[in-house]
Amino acid sequence: MSDPINLPASTASHLQIAGERRLTAAEFQILAEVPAAAEWFANIDNPRTRRAYQNDLADFCGFVGLTGAEEFRAVTRGHVLAWRAQLENRALAGATIRRKLAALASLFDHLLENNAVAGGNPVHGVKRPRVESNEGKTPALGDDQAKLLLTAPDAETLKGLRDRAILAVLLYQGLRRQEAAQLMTGDLQDRRGIKHLMVRGKGGKTRYLPLHPVAADRIYEYLERDTQREPGNGPLFRSIRGRTTGAGVSANGIYTVVAQWAKAAGIHVDGLGVHGLRATAATNALEHDADIAKVQVWLGHANISTTRLYDRRGQRTEDSPTFRVKY
Repeated sequence: MSDPINLPASTASHLQIAGERRLTAAEFQILAEVPAAAEWFANIDNPRTRRAYQNDLADFCGFVGLTGAEEFRAVTRGHVLAWRAQLENRALAGATIRRKLAALASLFDHLLENNAVAGGNPVHGVKRPRVESNEGKTPALGDDQAKLLLTAPDAETLKGLRDRAILAVLLYQGLRRQEAAQLMTGDLQDRRGIKHLMVRGKGGKTRYLPLHPVAADRIYEYLERDTQREPGNGPLFRSIRGRTTGAGVSANGIYTVVAQWAKAAGIHVDGLGVHGLRATAATNALEHDADIAKVQVWLGHANISTTRLYDRRGQRTEDSPTFRVKY
């Protein structure tokens, strides 16, 4: 086997397996000694995906009990099937099991391409849980609920104006919470005479979204009132109180804004979060005859099948056959 390739130190801090167990130094070295593994990790651009895959591989190594790097060559489909059975016994969600198997399959594909292991990919042919629904499980709001949420914050305070702008960006632009948190004032750009938002999406992909008039009005009203800003490019949505005053609102802060005002507006939807507002925006656009391929680009989805999970048109009560029955 070729010389060890040491993974970054940050990788070790994220590698953990089910329960309270963590990789020992010896177990971590097994991963470190797998040729091309460091390169595979480095090629995963999204930090969240990288952390998830690192944890997934740690889970597999801990389950199989690898004692040396050469044992990756001995991994068979039987090992993977046993791991999948254990994941199912832990009552993990189907999507989580699919991701874990995908992580292991991706690593083995890379190792095979670099002649680090021989034979075929032991994950190929292992059945993965089906996607449970074509509709997805992300809850979405009805139009009346969306209107209530948009008008919930107080328009007379700086926090209220900021939160009104945040909610407008989520419900009119369909952003992820991390995308909203990363917005800078310089991301408000004119393109062909129309105001746009420059959005940094998953995988470092940038997209430009025409700014909805309501979102634009609320953003500029908030910026006009926020007189303590330093000149130049800075976070669009800023923290108002506490030790982080003036810093950009975090992704968790965006979630808190949604939760606070949904409660204030009397909106009780199980599991509602920022992603629910994203599903609401997508559904509303589709209901008003937006092309689904354009909605895919608008949301920053790599595959149109993902966009279809946000389509709630089939859930409209008023369209139920119940109301078509006549005697």
